[in-house]
Amino acid sequence: MAKKITTKSFLEQGKEIPIIDVRSPGEYAQAHIPGAINIPLFTNDERAEVGTAYKKQGKQKAMLIGLDKIGSKMRETAELALKHAKNGKLLVHCWRGGMRSESMAWLFERVGVECQLLRGGYKAYRRYAKSELSSKAKLVILSGSTGSGKTDILKEIKKKGEQIIDLEGIAHHKGSAFGAIGEKEQNSTEQFENNLHLAFSKLDLAKRIWVEDESKPIGKNFIPDEFFKQMRKAPVLKINISKEERIKRLVKDYTFADKEILIYHLNRIKKRLGPKETQMAIESVENGEMATAVDISLTFYDKAYAHGLSKRNIKSIKELDLKFDNPKENAKKILEFEN
Repeated sequence: MAKKITTKSFLEQGKEIPIIDVRSPGEYAQAHIPGAINIPLFTNDERAEVGTAYKKQGKQKAMLIGLDKIGSKMRETAELALKHAKNGKLLVHCWRGGMRSESMAWLFERVGVECQLLRGGYKAYRRYAKSELSSKAKLVILSGSTGSGKTDILKEIKKKGEQIIDLEGIAHHKGSAFGAIGEKEQNSTEQFENNLHLAFSKLDLAKRIWVEDESKPIGKNFIPDEFFKQMRKAPVLKINISKEERIKRLVKDYTFADKEILIYHLNRIKKRLGPKETQMAIESVENGEMATAVDISLTFYDKAYAHGLSKRNIKSIKELDLKFDNPKENAKKILEFEN
């Protein structure tokens, strides 16, 4: 019988040994351990049928139905295991670390693949990941009004040997109502949390970690409480860049999109921007006056940013004035200032 190991050991070994997720394709698509390969025991419909039988007719009947479903797929499944095994080894998990992973490990071992199972399954991994995100870290929050180039500055800071967590990159969203423009489709919040844990787990928590200032929602994803609480308590470095410089950046970053898309997103913030201002911004987009549209929109975003900053402890905030939108040069100035 395959050995069951802790989540910590499972993830550590998963850096070298492939992780096989034997849950249904639907479960895997909702969220999974980053890097895991899906070799499902059941399809979505088969899982539903077996689950219904278990509830209504008992374990024995459900097992017999399950055997009918997997019997014809055993060779194909075993061949997939052989294909993905590294040095004849695999790590296997299901939802709770029960019959699905045990059954698949039994099959894999029949064809010579050595398996280890995740004790408690994916459910245990989720508890572990959430707990890890509450581990005390030396966060520094990089803050600044919309259009300050914070994400690009973070990337330059990383090039200089610093540690960062790019929340917007992990979320595939720039954070504002326009943040989906030019980005990939967002994952579920659960997958966002899993990917955030992966990024967090690679860092040295005893050293400084730079994180961009964000509200809890980033598009349809939400920063988990365990990490967000740390962000709200961390010291803040607020960078100040002129509105003119910020407008130039936002024109470059967003107005490549079709006018219809920009107008759609302007209408999304109509209640907060105001009907008159929204109409002026829409007319500016229609006339190709993108800088004007951005300027009008920033009236709302600058107020929202100031409101968010007001909720922080003023004693935790330091400020740095920057003249131009030059991420490379600004990263250098920020590190000189912070050090």
